[in-house]
Amino acid sequence: MKLRIISKDNYGAVKKLEKAFGPNAAKSADICIAIGGDGTFVLAASQFDGPILPIRGNERGSAGFYADVSVADIDKVIRLLKSGSYYVDTLSRKLVALHAGNRSYAVNEVALKSAEEEVYFSVYNLSDGKRTRVYPFVMSGDGMLVTGEVGSTAYNKSADGPIMLTDKVMCLTFLNCDGPYKNPIVLDADSSVEVVVEKWDALLKCDNKVIARLTKGSSFSVKMSDKTVRIIRLRGMEEPTHRKLKRLIMRKMVDGVQ
Repeated sequence: MKLRIISKDNYGAVKKLEKAFGPNAAKSADICIAIGGDGTFVLAASQFDGPILPIRGNERGSAGFYADVSVADIDKVIRLLKSGSYYVDTLSRKLVALHAGNRSYAVNEVALKSAEEEVYFSVYNLSDGKRTRVYPFVMSGDGMLVTGEVGSTAYNKSADGPIMLTDKVMCLTFLNCDGPYKNPIVLDADSSVEVVVEKWDALLKCDNKVIARLTKGSSFSVKMSDKTVRIIRLRGMEEPTHRKLKRLIMRKMVDGVQ
């Protein structure tokens, strides 16, 4: 088995993995090991199309929502990988943003962000060959996010969007928008969303990377792509969702006290 290792820090676990499986295989790897937090996992998913084993680092404040194991478990991780005691689980499809004939992929979210103070925009649902408004009026504020299951625990969660435990839906979360309705909107995962800038400039971002600067009249669409995010589950070490949430909540409580 050849491993590609993407690590946030110079962990001792990296040396143990290389000793057990050979040098870091940047190319033609069978699986990718992502050691760090959720940001490291997203980086790995954006660079590697195969299955990924996320391992939590020990950084303060690192969430590691999709990691069932930590660097402290590295010896057991190596034993399970060598014995083949794992399986591949498909988490979600990646998002794809289409703008000016170009495609850009995102693991967490596609975002419309105001370039200055605010942006005015309209949102449409493209389904069954029909283009219908998602919200009846032009919205104004800092912008919006389009996310799926994986991204629901990232920026979306910080913006008070819902945590989604299914890949069957796609969520629109609005960022500090004015108006009587600011709640997130959940659509079928097979839908396509079109966003049109009505006033002021804005930025189109995929996983916080700027894709384009948008002006009045500019538009882009977002939908789920055929590319998937796949994760390695080690048998007997799977962490249920309620335990993940408890871990994250307790970490926040401790960080808040300190």
